[in-house]
Amino acid sequence: MPAAVRKFRRETSEISCCLKYLLFASNVILWLSALLVLSVGIWAWSEKDMFRNITRLHFIALDPAFVLIILGCIAFQLGFMGSVGALRENTCLLAAYAIFLSVLLIAEIGFCAVAFVLKDKGWIKDQATEGLKAFIRHYREDADQQNLIDWIQEDWLQCCGIDGPKDWDSNNYFNCSSIAIGSREACGVPFSCCRRRPQELIKNKQCGYDVRKEGYVSLHNTHNQVTLFSQNAFLTHSRIVRKQPVDRNIHERGCLRAGEDWLEAHLISVAMCCVALLVLQVQRKTMLI
Repeated sequence: MPAAVRKFRRETSEISCCLKYLLFASNVILWLSALLVLSVGIWAWSEKDMFRNITRLHFIALDPAFVLIILGCIAFQLGFMGSVGALRENTCLLAAYAIFLSVLLIAEIGFCAVAFVLKDKGWIKDQATEGLKAFIRHYREDADQQNLIDWIQEDWLQCCGIDGPKDWDSNNYFNCSSIAIGSREACGVPFSCCRRRPQELIKNKQCGYDVRKEGYVSLHNTHNQVTLFSQNAFLTHSRIVRKQPVDRNIHERGCLRAGEDWLEAHLISVAMCCVALLVLQVQRKTMLI
């Protein structure tokens, strides 16, 4: 090896070997995870043919695939700078990694501070309301947003609409005026608004039909009796039904109120997760000092 090259080689490492490989391993995991998230987001957009139809996007900040792509890109860049910088002991990459972490940390602290200050002024509620309105208006138009709001209503918050089932009137498919054009879902709600039945094996996708029609009453089977006459070889089937009010079939509570109740009930858990995330980022930053 030429002397000119050999002269500039460092004799010893500038950072601890243990810290070096700990930083490298943690960022490789972050890098691979980001690559997976980014791939899922790109695949979801390609399945919806969004790359050739960007104009179809409505309220892009709440599009699940777009959110995955943005998060994947940020985490990918962070993981790349951290892993390569630690492995090669590249001070330029490590400095960029430290600056990137600092910016993220400041942004997160600032967001939390703004959210705390504005929580009583209605700004957060207004943003959540606008997002839910966009979801409801464009339900059936975007499969990802449809699955997201179905998950919110059915699995997470057990709610319906923003303030109640009536909010679904802003959707063209569920608007009561759509009866005139033959929409079977007119004056109804999505199946995710329906209450779960304890012994229901197959999900009823039509349980929300007509529930917002005036005077609607559900007929629910309460008793089935089967009598078999072997000699005459015929079967008698009798059914007793009872009227059931709408609020027993669907959730009457709006998702906005349900979200507030959930946050109040899990406030400590959410705060602990936020603190743990901040501590993890601060710890990564101190490893570079």
